Order: sequence, then C-alpha cells, then structure tokens
Amino acid sequence: MDLPGLDDLQFFDVIARSETLTQAARRWGVSPSAVSKRLTQLERRLGVQLVTRSTRRLNLTDEGERYAAGVARLLPEITDLEDEVGRLRHGVRGRVAVHSTIGLGRAHIAPLLGQFQRQHPGVEIDLELSHLPLHIAGTPFDFAIRVGRQRDSSLHARLLHPNRRVVCAAPGYLRERPPPQSIQDLPGHDCIVIRENDSDYAIWRFGTDGDEAAVKVPGAMISNDGEIATQWCLVGHGLLMRSWWSVAPLLRSGELVRVLADVPTPDAPIYAVYPSAHSVPHRARMAIDYLASELAARLGPLFPEEPAGAVS
Repeated sequence: MDLPGLDDLQFFDVIARSETLTQAARRWGVSPSAVSKRLTQLERRLGVQLVTRSTRRLNLTDEGERYAAGVARLLPEITDLEDEVGRLRHGVRGRVAVHSTIGLGRAHIAPLLGQFQRQHPGVEIDLELSHLPLHIAGTPFDFAIRVGRQRDSSLHARLLHPNRRVVCAAPGYLRERPPPQSIQDLPGHDCIVIRENDSDYAIWRFGTDGDEAAVKVPGAMISNDGEIATQWCLVGHGLLMRSWWSVAPLLRSGELVRVLADVPTPDAPIYAVYPSAHSVPHRARMAIDYLASELAARLGPLFPEEPAGAVS
C-alpha cells in the first residue's frame, strides 16, 4: 500500500519523531516497505540523505536534522493557514491529539473533548491516556494535560483550572473516629494510600512553597488506582488525600466530608502543556480554550465556602 496524497512535510515530521520505520508505518496503517519507498522518493527529490536506517533505529543525518527543524517550524503555520481558509467555508476541521493522565482524562477531559467534537463535527479527537507523564516534545500530540507544578522550562503551559489536594472521609468513618484536628493526628487514623509512579506514596504533603510539611501516614488499604481508593473512602475505610478535581462533586453532595480544611496543601494546578505556542494548531488552541472554560463550570471555584458538614 502506498501513501498517496500525504504532504512531504507531514510525512517527514512523523519520520523524524519515529524510532523505526515500523513505528512510522503503524501511524498510517501501511507496511514499512511503503514508508521506506516514500522516504527514498523524498531523498531523491531533495538530493540528500535524510535518514540512516538500521534494523533497530532511524537516525537523522545532519541534513535530516535541519530539514526536521524546518518542518517543525513550518507545519503549524501551514496548518493554521489551511485551517483559517477552511473555516471560512467548512468550519473547524482536522485532528486534535491530546495526552492525559488516566484519572483526570476519564473523569473530565474525555467528556469535555466529546462535547467539543460534537460542537465541531469536522474535528477528529485523538485522546491517549496513560499513568505516566509524557515528554511531549517530538511527539504527535498537540498538547498534554498535566496536574501539578510544571518544572520543565522548555514547555509552555496554559492554566486550565486551579487545583489542590484535600483530605476527606466518609461521614460514617467520622462518626466512629474523631476527626483529626492537626496533621500530627494523622498517624492515629486509617489512611487510604494511592501509589503513584516511584514516589514515596505513604507521604502526605501539607503547607505551601517554602513552608511544607511531610507526614508519613499508615495505610492498610493501598492502590495505584485513584478511583478504587475513592470507592474505599466512600464506604468508610479511612481518610483519603485526593485532588479537588476528583472529589469536588462528592464533597458538594455530602458523600465525602473535607477534614483539616484549615491546613493548606501545595498547589497542584491542571495545565495544558505544549512545546511552543507556534506548534499548536488553531483547532487545538480552541480545544484548550474550551477545556479551560468548561472545567471552571464543571468543577466550580477551588474551595468555595465550606459545606455544613466540613470538619476541621
């Protein structure tokens, strides 16, 4: 199967971001030989070798590196120009590729992107969820959704919604156990622990920048799945520290109660991140704007007035 109608710039952009011909071929659903044939045609047209091939890895030549850098710079401008012209007649069109963590992705990002696509039927949504964070530079994604402080200065970040982690419990648990009055009381409680990546998952952090405290909590109930941990909390297994984006609806409904409400916790905002503002097509910027607007409506303000059941 050939690759008819695929622009050379789009073609080489994917080649430059692929580790092997097989990986690039999977992107288009064709054979590696079809990709190799198209690459050879491009190299003949330009009169230079762009890639050195091996069975294990593609490596860009000096000419290939320069061509890839130019392609990365030009493609978003061309895409935006085509988008602008196309919108005049057909509305917003094209693919929006998004990477997100699984919990937030399932709870909020996927439903909101579904609404966005319904409003813009010409848009194709490609959402990938993963437990692990992604270094987005050099990937096919237009932007990634991240929670927490952004430490990578090479990336641009758009704040989608403020967020902090909160400690909460089911009302039934708090009827049986006196609620903690300070973080020093936590070791005397049953705590539900979420195991995340390689971090010390039994440590709960409080305070703000420059004034943080870490508390090692006991936990007989441990999971790497935040939704499972939340279900355990709902049926009264213990205290849980969870992001506001996850438990806000349960706090509003009274199914969970916030404890230690007067103890601050570190910021963990929700961001859309991308390598460069120029690398984000107009349709993807529209999706980011939509997520920011709708997350505000969906989650409400961070820590509004405490509900009647709040315990501190």
